[in-house]
Amino acid sequence: MFLESLGWGPDLTHAFSQFLTQTSPPLVPGRVVRQERGLLTLQTSERTVLARPSGRVLHHAPGAEALPTIGDWVALRLPPGEGEALIHAVLPRRGVLMRREAGHEHAAQPIAANLDVVFLVTGLDGNYNPHRIERALTLAWNSGATPVVVLSKADLEPEAATRVLEVQALAPGVTVLALSTYTGEGLEALSAQLPAGRTGALLGSSGVGKSTLVNHLLGESRLATQAVSLEDDRGRHTTTHRELFVLPHGGLLIDGPGMRELGLWGEEEGLEHAFADILELADGCRFRDCTHQGEPGCAVRTALETGVLSKERLASYEKLRREQAWQARQSSPSAQREQRRHERTRTVMGWEHSRAKRRGK
Repeated sequence: MFLESLGWGPDLTHAFSQFLTQTSPPLVPGRVVRQERGLLTLQTSERTVLARPSGRVLHHAPGAEALPTIGDWVALRLPPGEGEALIHAVLPRRGVLMRREAGHEHAAQPIAANLDVVFLVTGLDGNYNPHRIERALTLAWNSGATPVVVLSKADLEPEAATRVLEVQALAPGVTVLALSTYTGEGLEALSAQLPAGRTGALLGSSGVGKSTLVNHLLGESRLATQAVSLEDDRGRHTTTHRELFVLPHGGLLIDGPGMRELGLWGEEEGLEHAFADILELADGCRFRDCTHQGEPGCAVRTALETGVLSKERLASYEKLRREQAWQARQSSPSAQREQRRHERTRTVMGWEHSRAKRRGK
């Protein structure tokens, strides 16, 4: 498989040129095409190999977000025969889709790297949630890719056209597609968003039909699928790994496990893109530091009173802005040092309390 079919281009050739003078055996470029826990599968121009990061890569990575993930281009050394290849460097990324790792306040979890498009998939069979779409849009914009909202299972929703209009209202300028793998509606339009050589990723919770969608785009049943629970409309985690597929027309699509939790991670740019309508209104406020809580000349409050802006939309923005600010504080080095100091203090106090109880006995 030629690297060009996986998205290799002149910018990557230039980035990789620094490794051409490495000692024998030479390093070669490859792309991560499958990820299952800590196991990586890479495609080079010669073959497909299992690989792991070198000790140097692990040592110099500031966090998990800097380690190779699905979609990354890397410089690796192939083994002489069978066995694992060794990744010596991650080539510069065009962006990375990340979320805050579930259960961890200070850690980011990379989902996929070097994306051109992020397909935000939500089902119209009970999974539909406008606020979740707003949150997903914030993550997608932060990745540097273009978001596209996909409303799957459109055949189950008589008001699918109304849902499209609702999402278009909360996602100005974003393409919104109603899609059904049962009738074929929207499949051609989705393929058009992913021409040859461009990389997209599917983002959505379990049960929205991501694996079924991949199978239809591939023209074969490559991924296992399961029915959604009739009791709670929740899907099951059918897919347990992330994988990059080359579609028949040349587009590249990454699928992975469903995600119920989408903790924000990244700069404010994603939030500004996702709520550009509110920020545009705020430009008309009398005071630059207007909090939109009752100041005179507040254009945002005026938009609320006249119905131009809904209370739900503003409340969603303010909630995500607070979360973004909290995450930024928590992920700063000083905040992390303070957190570690606090945890050490609690640990010492716990030890002293235990010793005091033992002495009391």
